[in-house]
Amino acid sequence: QVLLQESGGGSVQSGGSLRLSCADSYLTYSYYCMAWFRQAPGKEREGVALWRSDGGTRVADSVKGRFIISRNSNLGTPLDLEMNNLQPEDTAMYYCAAGRRSVGQECLLSTGQYTHWGQGTQVTVSS
Repeated sequence: QVLLQESGGGSVQSGGSLRLSCADSYLTYSYYCMAWFRQAPGKEREGVALWRSDGGTRVADSVKGRFIISRNSNLGTPLDLEMNNLQPEDTAMYYCAAGRRSVGQECLLSTGQYTHWGQGTQVTVSS
């Protein structure tokens, strides 16, 4: 069973930075997607950024220019999310997710594409 474990959350002031990491175990699919989602109290879970097993990435418009997603699958490094210029609206529980995909299939920032989820790590940004 695929296991995902997030780390790196915390509390920062507006304008600060944090780096989240997602370590995976037993993720052995040949083709797969990984992503970061977040969920604030009373809101739906929303996609933040994704990484495709061939190295492609995409970030949501709401965090473009501030968040960077990265992973080196050849070296087995975690899925990282570098978050800069954090704002209070970025406050949420952040979740790492992974899902198998078919050859040529696009990865989407949609919860339905992901079957494996971590427990989440809290990010709190104060003004």
